[in-house]
Amino acid sequence: MEKINKTLQRLASNPNFQKRYQEQRQVVLQNRGIQVFLSKHEDEITQEMIEKSMSKLYEYTNQSQDCDRCESLEKCINFMKGYHPELVLSRNSIDVVYKRCKRKIMADEKKKNEKLIKSLYVPRDILDATFEDFEGDSGRLDAGDRAATFLMNYEAGKKAKGLYLYGKFGVGKSYILGAIANELARKQISSMIVYVPELLREMKSSIADSTLNEKIEALKKEPILMLDDIGAEAVSSWTRDEVLGPILQFRMLESLPTFFTSNFNFGELEHHLTYSQRGEEEKMKARRIMERIRTLSEPVLVDGPNRR
Repeated sequence: MEKINKTLQRLASNPNFQKRYQEQRQVVLQNRGIQVFLSKHEDEITQEMIEKSMSKLYEYTNQSQDCDRCESLEKCINFMKGYHPELVLSRNSIDVVYKRCKRKIMADEKKKNEKLIKSLYVPRDILDATFEDFEGDSGRLDAGDRAATFLMNYEAGKKAKGLYLYGKFGVGKSYILGAIANELARKQISSMIVYVPELLREMKSSIADSTLNEKIEALKKEPILMLDDIGAEAVSSWTRDEVLGPILQFRMLESLPTFFTSNFNFGELEHHLTYSQRGEEEKMKARRIMERIRTLSEPVLVDGPNRR
């Protein structure tokens, strides 16, 4: 069996091999990225180093740089998916290192941001909402402007007033909450979006497993809480006075930013909260809830066509 070094010597002396090698060498050295690197380090790189590192330079030319040959992160052609090659000097030779490409950085950032947005019973499309896709027509311009003002001025841990976004069904109130949550995540600020009718149903079932107080405490202290579709729930004295009341009271006293969406304006929501499922009229208790909501948020009408 022929030893490997003898095989290599025999191949190297073969005229056809030499021709193909020289042709490939020229292609490698004409690569734009390689030329830039050699020019940048011309005082450090010798011809011997180039020849010794030819396999690494060839590897570099066969990889996608800055995603120029990849359709998407999932279809990345490189040895390490989501990483692109960079040339470096290492111990008197040229080497290739792999660093995250722009698509990988964006994907990792998105995953990190998603961890900052906690949600309960909120659809995926709301959690993916962004202001880049926000259609700010005349009925929604004010809401967009008010949301932008909050985002520009808010700093983590700062006391601030949220927004009460109200309007008819399907005009994009929940979408705005999702977009605000994503912008906050980019600033590394945690938030929670909660669909109120399902939340209150869960709270009732939490009595049995003794987790009710724990859940209420978490909602009280969340840095930024977003209560989606308040007023869509069936009112009971217990959910209004023992669940919503303590949460909103704590957040009001601590001035924690709280956002709401509703199909009702303030007056209509107060009427809704006044009458429990049993038909009892409790105006004073409804007014207490509304006083907290008014203190926590500024009302903003969201209008326009049904986008669903």
